[in-house]
Amino acid sequence: MRGPLIVKRAFGEPLLLLAAFGSILLATTTLVALTMYASSIADAGVRRTMETASYQQTAATISAPVTADTFPGFDRSVRAELARAYTRPPAITTSFRSDSYTMPGQERRERPELLRFGSYDGLDRHAKLVSGTWPRAGGDRVEVAISLSAAAATGFEVGREFTTTGRLDPRPVEVRVVGVFQLADPFGERWAGEQLLSRGVERGEFTTYGPLMVARETFVSRFATSVNATWTAEPDLRALAPAQLRPLAAAVDQVQERLKAGGCANCVAASRLPEMLTQLDTASLVARSTMLIPVLQLLLLAAYALMLTARLLADHRRMEVALLRSRGAGTLRLAALAGGEALMVALPCAIVAPFLGPPLLTLVNQWPWIRASGVRLSPVADLGTFLVSFGVALAAAVLLMLPALAGARRTYVEEQTARGRGGGRGLVQRAGADVALLVVAGLAIWQLQHYGAPVTATAAGDLGIDPLIISGPALALLTGGMLGLRLVPRISKLAERLTSRRPTLAPALGAWQVSRRPLKYAGPALLLTMAVAIGIVSLATAATWRASQADQARHQAGADLRLTGPPDGRELGPLGRGTAFTALPGVSAASPAFRGQTELSGESAALLGVEAGKLGELFRLRPDLSAQSVGQMSHALAGGRAGRLELPGRPATLTLRARVDADLPLRLVLSDGLGVWRDLPLGVLRAGDNRIDLDLRPLAGRSGKITYPLSLRGLVAITSPGPANLTLTGLSADGRELAAPALTMKVTGTSPAVAAFAPPSAPGPLPVVLTADLAASVKLGVGQVGPASIDRKVLQVKVVAVVDTMPTTSAGQPAVLADWGTLQAYGLSVAELPRPATEWWLAAADTGPAVRALAGRPEWDVTALDERELAATLRDDPLASGLQGALMLGFLAALIFAALGFLVNAAVAARERTAEFAILRALGVSSRQVFGLLAIEQAFVIGLSLAAGTGLALVVGVLVVPHIVLTGQAAAVTPGVLLDIPWGATAAMLALVAAVLFAIVAGLARNLRRQGLALREEQ
Repeated sequence: MRGPLIVKRAFGEPLLLLAAFGSILLATTTLVALTMYASSIADAGVRRTMETASYQQTAATISAPVTADTFPGFDRSVRAELARAYTRPPAITTSFRSDSYTMPGQERRERPELLRFGSYDGLDRHAKLVSGTWPRAGGDRVEVAISLSAAAATGFEVGREFTTTGRLDPRPVEVRVVGVFQLADPFGERWAGEQLLSRGVERGEFTTYGPLMVARETFVSRFATSVNATWTAEPDLRALAPAQLRPLAAAVDQVQERLKAGGCANCVAASRLPEMLTQLDTASLVARSTMLIPVLQLLLLAAYALMLTARLLADHRRMEVALLRSRGAGTLRLAALAGGEALMVALPCAIVAPFLGPPLLTLVNQWPWIRASGVRLSPVADLGTFLVSFGVALAAAVLLMLPALAGARRTYVEEQTARGRGGGRGLVQRAGADVALLVVAGLAIWQLQHYGAPVTATAAGDLGIDPLIISGPALALLTGGMLGLRLVPRISKLAERLTSRRPTLAPALGAWQVSRRPLKYAGPALLLTMAVAIGIVSLATAATWRASQADQARHQAGADLRLTGPPDGRELGPLGRGTAFTALPGVSAASPAFRGQTELSGESAALLGVEAGKLGELFRLRPDLSAQSVGQMSHALAGGRAGRLELPGRPATLTLRARVDADLPLRLVLSDGLGVWRDLPLGVLRAGDNRIDLDLRPLAGRSGKITYPLSLRGLVAITSPGPANLTLTGLSADGRELAAPALTMKVTGTSPAVAAFAPPSAPGPLPVVLTADLAASVKLGVGQVGPASIDRKVLQVKVVAVVDTMPTTSAGQPAVLADWGTLQAYGLSVAELPRPATEWWLAAADTGPAVRALAGRPEWDVTALDERELAATLRDDPLASGLQGALMLGFLAALIFAALGFLVNAAVAARERTAEFAILRALGVSSRQVFGLLAIEQAFVIGLSLAAGTGLALVVGVLVVPHIVLTGQAAAVTPGVLLDIPWGATAAMLALVAAVLFAIVAGLARNLRRQGLALREEQ
């Protein structure tokens, strides 16, 4: 009998139970989809990070001294331990470097040039042969292959044979050069620790060439005389799951200990992989935790919407329940009826939701930021999704039956007595629970601001999700809305007083109706308030995140396009690089730049030198990071300039004639039309008259061009064996005699000396821009002048601006910015050699053509940092962008909940008042006035909800949003996050919500008119 009675009761209130079914189905489906989304995004983020990780981040190296006898045993141990540490055996390469060998023909020199032999497994996969073949093991002579750069430096060619002896091993080695190769990426990360292999020559106390690459068998048998062997493991981590991150990090971290325990006491393991995996695990946990924020917001909204529906259902059945109780139905029987009805509604939702989740995520795949990232979400229903679905459905069933249980003990007389005008405040407000919840929400938000993420350390020392922090934003929305409800009675009474003085009937009746029963309207108002606030916070978070990615890209790049690479190369020389870069398509402004580390008054800082006059076009500094604008910095940074002697025409050769009275090593400093400075060695001038002929064409490189005019800046003597005096006696360019300036130099022999070709302008203090922490350290503010030590030389500096953080530097890194030309002038004045142009900063409206042109010239050896490409990379990081998809999914669900809840409440309220409307019609009130009455009542709810929701969203946005926008590696964002509320989209959303809600009101009024409002006979 119970089954049929449950069904009969359900069909007795089809609208409310259908609304409950829709609410539960929407809640279960959305929450299942969000759960799938969070898991899928975490997996996709880990895979993307592993796919894009650099060689240095993933490779692990083990080095140990070996001999021909010990190498086989060490090799087996190392390979076994590496295979044990990784989930899948990594690719392992072995490399060796020999001791030093004497360059043939220099055996009798006191400081001969040196050679090194080497071996690298699979070198043929990372290099191409220019000529000859790869070396093989065996034979009377040792077969070697040499890099193209080393071949150019040594003059060795294919077929060359020679004999060399080791400085530690006297046995002669007969060598035959069988091949010349060129590395595919000589300056890539793979060769970061192989400078000799990538450059071919190392100059220091000794000049070393090589390495001469031999087969591994040859090296072990002939050169392994207690030399260093390096094993490099390159793992394939593309299939790595988040759950495997920390175990793999721990296993890789223990490789060295296990090797030492196994007998390799001198084995040294190095890898950045454990640190990276640990950081990635933290980032994955933070990404999942932040995606719980919209989940909890949606849970609260769904719970409240369902409780409103359950309360309406219980109100409609109050008399029915009382009659059943008077007929002998006990509390258990009534609870069973309510529970059975709730389960009948909830269980189908629990079964269907896991199958609706994947199609919903298919739609999410079409969102621009998901599609742009290349992530394709294709989860399937598993046990976890069914558990989530049934858990949410059962919780919803409990919420649906609770109001019915609360009234199950009332008698018929008690129910009749309880009917009538409601109070002005609900139970929660009377108990002060909303204020208590506000305190909890405030504590949670304070912790979020303090820790910077919803993840904190557990008692065991691991990282875990802090439920209080996670619940903070949702609690803030709920309690803020509940506190706003305290204003409903006051605002309604004020509206009643204002409208009662007007002659129109509908506003007066509408305001009177709201003021006499405010709790009837408080529920829908709170639901709408929370939904609107969630929507605006979601829009603000998405907009803030996108703006932050653009800010980070601009800060990291510093300019539209920043080029880095060695300042000197064979293809593009030091004065040819700038000409090529400024000619790239789309480039509108360019400046050479210097980047290096310096010591400013005892504190290590990054030193940047950029042309001050170009800062306005190049320098990407967010305005809030400094009280001074970039334009003001541009004008204030330009200081004293070095004098120059401009050479006429386009000279290819330069001749200097000078007289010295003692031997003097000398260098010439010159610059080109782009402001690039370069020093050229003039050799050692002997006592008497000297003539120095310089060929300027190599300064351009093989394919580069010099930007004229060239200017001579000065002569510099860095070292001198003793006192000397120099007089410039002649100067000619391309054989044409030039008027030689009266240039003399006096060298004492104890310190560097300089002679400028033209007198410099008054130097004055060096204008600089400092980061805030560095300015505080040196105790200098904007406009102040004081002594500072730069590169161990004390000089006067003038602080023209202070920035919170310097573009192109990392968070918290002290930095100094100076004008390129002024910096060079100061260096020349103290006989320092000019700083090279380590970077080029370019401005371009569209950097795409320039980047493509650079990609087609790999021989230029340039690394391009494109602001737009960097911004796209940051936006496409699944771990960083995952929150946006969750917010939008929750946002859409929240709006649907709001519309559904408003529709049900408005429909039920209109149905309950059918008799009241009929009486009004019988008294002569027109249908238009009845519609106005209904519109006024609902407009009060809509207007109050939209205003309160917007205000609540602003407060929560300011307090929360900047602290949940993190980088893909769960690190704090640099520069700091600024809240960005898209007012256009917000206004459009509010207008759309208002239009939908008023359309619902209009539809209800039309339905009432169609049904007729005349009094029935029994009424």
